[in-house]
Amino acid sequence: MTRPLLDESAIHPAIRQRVSEHHLPVITRVQTAIAQHPVVVVGLSGNPYVGKARKALTAAGVAHEYIEFGSYFSQWRLRNALKMWTGWPTFPMVFVRGTMVGGADDLRRLIDSGELQTLLKA
Repeated sequence: MTRPLLDESAIHPAIRQRVSEHHLPVITRVQTAIAQHPVVVVGLSGNPYVGKARKALTAAGVAHEYIEFGSYFSQWRLRNALKMWTGWPTFPMVFVRGTMVGGADDLRRLIDSGELQTLLKA
């Protein structure tokens, strides 16, 4: 199943570059981290689910890179760009070996089932 995205042909040529470059440094920063680290958590300060994900990884003995974009009251536009890029509506965003695996609850299920260790060995 593929998530729907507005086809580029439906974007007027005069604005295509603006659309493609919207908050591109933020997306590039996350892409770079994903390429360099087996596990990446993207979040914001003050969000308890971000803390749950990070604590679960630490308890499982899994090192991770953490990237923080502001708090509930700051840098929301940057986080919005990440939501549009990934299609994931909430934080944290957890990536394992370049694959988005979801948020804190999704990560917990992967840890509990043993699948996280399988993904890390791949």
